[in-house]
Amino acid sequence: METDKLENIIQEIVKQARDLKNKHTQEKSAPINYACIFSQNESEYHELLLATDAIGKIIEKTPSGPLFQIRPILTVAGQLKLLKIRAPDTTRTEKGDADFTVLDYQSFKKKHLKKGGFKLIIREKFEMIELKDKSFSVLAYFSNPPLNEQLNIK
Repeated sequence: METDKLENIIQEIVKQARDLKNKHTQEKSAPINYACIFSQNESEYHELLLATDAIGKIIEKTPSGPLFQIRPILTVAGQLKLLKIRAPDTTRTEKGDADFTVLDYQSFKKKHLKKGGFKLIIREKFEMIELKDKSFSVLAYFSNPPLNEQLNIK
């Protein structure tokens, strides 16, 4: 896969995730912090890994796939520096996801968790709110603290 095709995939996922976020929240200016492409099969997974390796380096290996720090890509939601390539997973039929940074996470959490489509996910070192809408082929997340802060990346 050529890097321009990879960037087109990234741009489309970020645009759709931004549209999803804007449909369900007032956080119109919340910038992107991280994006993930969900590969649908082993062949696509390996193509995505090779293309991403050409624009960045692996900074963390996770059970679901590697996280890359990439050269900054300007998207409709701001500059993207962190990209994960997710290994094929039959429970993840979406194209991918994007994680946005909200200024006041606690207020955001209090306001949105009572609404449909929002779900709290608690991890060991952080928590995140997932936003899902069946009319979109992507997911949106809001993490606290954001991934760049967790990894100390400016």
